[in-house]
Amino acid sequence: MKKDIHPKYGSAVVTCACGETFESGSTKKELKVEICSKCHPFFTGKQKFVDTSGRVDKFKKKYGM
Repeated sequence: MKKDIHPKYGSAVVTCACGETFESGSTKKELKVEICSKCHPFFTGKQKFVDTSGRVDKFKKKYGM
């Protein structure tokens, strides 16, 4: 492998939209995510409706719902 071309890999603080924070490895120092294992429907067993950048509102407006 070539020397000095790879980014530094270290610990990063991951922050979820629900408020959960945990530490992981990354080339960045801080990551922000929308969904984590504490609030994801697959892990919680609860149905959660996630709106990505207003797509649901756009759909409802388009079809008059």
